[in-house]
Amino acid sequence: MDGGKYEEDLGIDRQLDRQSTDKQMLFAKHQDQRRSLPIYCYREGLLEAIKEHQILVVVGETGSGKTTQLPQYLHEAGYTEHGKKIACTQPRRVAAMSVAARVSKEMGVKLGHEVGYSIRFEDCTSKKTVIEYMTDGMLLREFLVDPQLSSYSVVMVDEAHERTISTDILFGLLKDLSRSRSDLKLLISSATLDAEKFSDYFDRAPIYKIPGRPFPIDILNTKAPEPDYLDAAVSTVLQIHVTQQQGDVLVFLPGQEEIESAEEILKYRIRGLGSKIAELIICPVYGNLPTDLQVKIFEPTPEGARKVVLATNIAETSLTIDGIKYVVDPGFCKLKSYNPRTGMDSLLVHPISKASAMQRAGRSGRTGPGKCYRLYTSHNYKDDMEENTVPEIQRTNLASVILTLKNLGIHDVVHFDYMDPPPVEALVQALELLTVLGALDIKGELTLIGRRMAEFPLDPMLSKMIVASEKYRCSEEIITIAAMLDVGNSIFYRPKNKQVLADNAKMNFFTENCGDHIALLKVYNSWKEAAFSTQWCFENFIQVRSMKRARDIRDQLVGLLERVGIEVTSSADELDAVKKAIISGFFPRSAKLDKFGLYQTFKNRQTVHIHPSSGLAQSLPRCIIYHELVLTTKEYMRQVIEVNPKWLAEIAPHYYSQKDIEALKLKKMPRGEGRATQG
Repeated sequence: MDGGKYEEDLGIDRQLDRQSTDKQMLFAKHQDQRRSLPIYCYREGLLEAIKEHQILVVVGETGSGKTTQLPQYLHEAGYTEHGKKIACTQPRRVAAMSVAARVSKEMGVKLGHEVGYSIRFEDCTSKKTVIEYMTDGMLLREFLVDPQLSSYSVVMVDEAHERTISTDILFGLLKDLSRSRSDLKLLISSATLDAEKFSDYFDRAPIYKIPGRPFPIDILNTKAPEPDYLDAAVSTVLQIHVTQQQGDVLVFLPGQEEIESAEEILKYRIRGLGSKIAELIICPVYGNLPTDLQVKIFEPTPEGARKVVLATNIAETSLTIDGIKYVVDPGFCKLKSYNPRTGMDSLLVHPISKASAMQRAGRSGRTGPGKCYRLYTSHNYKDDMEENTVPEIQRTNLASVILTLKNLGIHDVVHFDYMDPPPVEALVQALELLTVLGALDIKGELTLIGRRMAEFPLDPMLSKMIVASEKYRCSEEIITIAAMLDVGNSIFYRPKNKQVLADNAKMNFFTENCGDHIALLKVYNSWKEAAFSTQWCFENFIQVRSMKRARDIRDQLVGLLERVGIEVTSSADELDAVKKAIISGFFPRSAKLDKFGLYQTFKNRQTVHIHPSSGLAQSLPRCIIYHELVLTTKEYMRQVIEVNPKWLAEIAPHYYSQKDIEALKLKKMPRGEGRATQG
């Protein structure tokens, strides 16, 4: 007998039908959006050009659909048959993740199946994956495993104009690979007009231009230079809010400090206007902001209100925020540059390039006609701005890159085929550092230690610290410290209205003279004891997103320890062993207190200061190791730990001068008579 369906079964069937219909409607909507993009008209022409030429430079304005559509067109054209994949590199991890999610929706597949992404310490791909978005650094590591990239039929280097250090190294490797693998298609995608340079580098490769942007943009410049760009940006936002039609505003500011100041001024001025104006929702976005606050920028704006997003240049290419109609561009960004003579990074405010200015303007024309308010004159734009930002390879520490190249079997790193060669001084300094760390021998060949270090996708000093942890039997603690250091300075959160509470919570992790590294270890272990609780992070003013990332990195490092044959051991009660392992990797970043109560680095005798955020900022220990040296308002050492001077002489006698070694071997280093205040 046929059984009748129960009422709840019928209800489930109806629900499934509704879900299926919703999915079909969403898929149809995505297909309509795909057809409306400027690149759609050039689909056949592009595929024909790719079929005809092995290397193609593709130029199209921001929003033309290059990143999302080209890999799909290639997949539809059969480039993923016979188990081959399409790789698309992105300069930023945020972009790789968000674009992969978008493309998976457009194709109607689950993220991680046919479409996936691969970023450092996170792999969201499977055996089904045919389109893989990845950071350029991940493709670089792919060369270590398979120098022929045999599983890929097409490699697309996207946002090539950003010229990250990994992109520049990829250019040289892919150019060489294309000569030995005639079946590999190589696409260089850029949003700027600097295509001729890419074409010349890749043996006069043809350029395919995709004209048009989704919507028109009005660009408005100031008549005279602005004396205070922050005040001008705030005034422009209020002017837009009062006089312009509905639409959200995106303001580009150099960093967190400027964003917080602009937010404060805006709130104060809005309070003064009261109910005379419509509601203005202020959404800041920068790297150190907790995730729950970051996602606010993507929330739809309520009816009758306007949203203003205050962002760093993370919103230039990595994030697309729907509803943005107005862009305010003061013309500045923070640029990181490295001085090989002093070993110091500087993070200073610089004028942006013309390429960046065009990228910023393009943000306003993604979902409708837009306006870009530039707080600089058209004369500034034409005559004062550089065409492109200085490539990262010419302003960064090259130690990690050279270690990767050496591991790939490229011995002559000085004459490698760089698009823009780095300064010789930076190359020499990087080779010297790798030699004193023991990664290279006197002839410049990779040592056994160097091969083990190259397995870790970290700064060579962190890698050496991990390799040395085997000797001191403290790898458990060292990989935790390495993961926490790699996350950067975004562990502790310090809201403006609760600064004293946040500082007190932070100091709970510091015991007398233990240093920042041990404090980070305590933070992680306490979080682990609290069963990785989000509430615990909230109570201790710690960013849960950063902690989760540190946990993911640590899990990956455990796997890498197994690969290089290092046993996971712990010395929980012996912090001296942990400190010795840290010294093994970071002895080139050591400093001592001089007789005037100031710190001097051992190598260059450079006067440096402990960063005010450090737990040792007030105690002034005699001898310290620091994680990085950054120039902001002063030459600051970040993440500092106190060490026994004798250990420096024991662990790295080859690094210090004879006079330093004699001083270090003394039971006590002379303490300064006067004490200058640090920071």
